[in-house]
Amino acid sequence: MAEPQFETVGKAFVAHYYQAFDTNRAGLGSLYQDQSMYLNLLREGRCVSGCPRLSWEGEKIQGQANILNKLTSLPFQQVAHQVTSMDSHPTAGDGVLVHVCGNLKVEGEAEDRPPLKYSQTFVLMPLPGGGGFWVLNDIFRLNYG
Repeated sequence: MAEPQFETVGKAFVAHYYQAFDTNRAGLGSLYQDQSMYLNLLREGRCVSGCPRLSWEGEKIQGQANILNKLTSLPFQQVAHQVTSMDSHPTAGDGVLVHVCGNLKVEGEAEDRPPLKYSQTFVLMPLPGGGGFWVLNDIFRLNYG
């Protein structure tokens, strides 16, 4: 049986997103639009007050330019994502919900220090006229303890 389209879209998106994030964050801009929303539970490389406990507390950023500015101004230049699990589900409007868990190694960290654990959730929507997807929602969170 052929793999469902939402699984194919999710896998392709995750591979593209993290490769671009790790090598050329500025290249992520085309994935977002003005109605895109990014929730980052980090500020200045530190966790926002309460973020280990409450997933709705954090910095909300909307719009392609604002999101790209945030992603390109993070306090580190080199990072490596290692995806450990990924799930995709279809949504209304022919969208795709993608949830990712993994390990994050940030430049400047000691080699013997364990990687940070993270989870990230995306809602992808089809581009008008087909031919691809854009990120409607993007929620990133470091996982502690």
